[in-house]
Amino acid sequence: MADPTSDVANGWKGRSSAPSMSDVHRSVPVQGMHSSWRRAAAFIGPGYLVAVGYMDPGNWATSIAGGSRFGYTLLVVALISNIMAIILQSLCARLAIASGRDLAQACKDAYPKFVSRTLWVLAEIAIIATDIAEVIGTAIGLNLLFGIPLEIGVVITALDVFLILYLQRLGFRWVEALVIALLAVIAVCFVLQILLADPNWGDVIRGFAPTTEIVTNPELLYLALGILGATVMPHNLYLHCGIVQTRNYGDSLPEKREALKFATIDSTVALMFALCVNASILILAAATFNTTGRTEIAELGQAHSLLAPMLGAAIAPTLFGIALLCCGINSTVTATLAGQIVMEGFLDIKLPPWLRRLITRAIAIIPAAAITIWYGESGTAQLLILTQVILSLQLSFAVFPLVMFTADRKKMGELVAPRALVAVAFFIAFAIAALNVKLLFDFLASTA
Repeated sequence: MADPTSDVANGWKGRSSAPSMSDVHRSVPVQGMHSSWRRAAAFIGPGYLVAVGYMDPGNWATSIAGGSRFGYTLLVVALISNIMAIILQSLCARLAIASGRDLAQACKDAYPKFVSRTLWVLAEIAIIATDIAEVIGTAIGLNLLFGIPLEIGVVITALDVFLILYLQRLGFRWVEALVIALLAVIAVCFVLQILLADPNWGDVIRGFAPTTEIVTNPELLYLALGILGATVMPHNLYLHCGIVQTRNYGDSLPEKREALKFATIDSTVALMFALCVNASILILAAATFNTTGRTEIAELGQAHSLLAPMLGAAIAPTLFGIALLCCGINSTVTATLAGQIVMEGFLDIKLPPWLRRLITRAIAIIPAAAITIWYGESGTAQLLILTQVILSLQLSFAVFPLVMFTADRKKMGELVAPRALVAVAFFIAFAIAALNVKLLFDFLASTA
């Protein structure tokens, strides 16, 4: 909790409220470790929880649709989105460590009540959109691997809240261990699938070069914004601010500077791993479907069923299903944590941890489950891509406050973001806003 007499606290209206996820706040020891390597290792974890959001099932849908329709063209969008994500997530760590607040608490403190409540509603909409993608992805993964109907799979995904409660009783590092273990499984599955697909690596490298067609082609822009929304996700900005504070890094300025350095390294390395997974999904779709003329593939189920005959290996669909299921489980875990941070930060609710998690999970999963069951398997691809575009449209309402807070010396004290970093962050914020305006303009023009 911030000291109200310090330079950091003087920029805020009042004391920071009770920390989000108070049962695990400052629960991972860092102080007292004499080796800098051990202190750095203590920070490994939060970045990988954040990275989960950058490879969730919604991202799979947009990457498969983009790869099958446009080949390797959208690889550059995945790269640019990842660079944006690295910069914004570093600002999240900076805000949390400098102020002792997460982004939701900072918005509640800095803005009038009607503004903070509006931002809370928008954040909840973003989390619901995220949960729709994750519920669909997990349910489809269960269906592909075990034949479980979507409706039952949706119900099973609701049980993740109990898994989180159990693991956090053991310690937050257990939650991180589960997530990292599942990420390792996902990585192995994709390495094997890429080897089977044997893409043209020259075309892959050229796919990372920018092209003006992404902006001028409305269909390409729609998928590009879907990838952007699936990569730089609003709920991840709230999540990172909260989980960084599970580390007990101390309150002195040198300790905070070191914590910021290690937290930034953790998130940067984890997000580079996420880029590899995202690129692998798009490369797999391009090499398997686009090169064979199957440019219409967008459904996860379609992709799963066609992998075996097109790659000539019976294990390919199983690897795809396992990776999808692991992504879905991971994503629902992190979305539940983000929902708790958002609700506690904006509303400052005082409830037992188990009840808080049940409530925040219910707010997101009930509409997500209803929409999933209503649309059924036939509409999952369009719904998944739409959720990612919704996330992209919501993104500015989280990015602008984050950048403004971290650029304010009164609020951040000695850990205020450097001017060059602030300039780049503002450019990113305005670029996202401008692309969203163009997307809305193209959408309205197409329906007129």
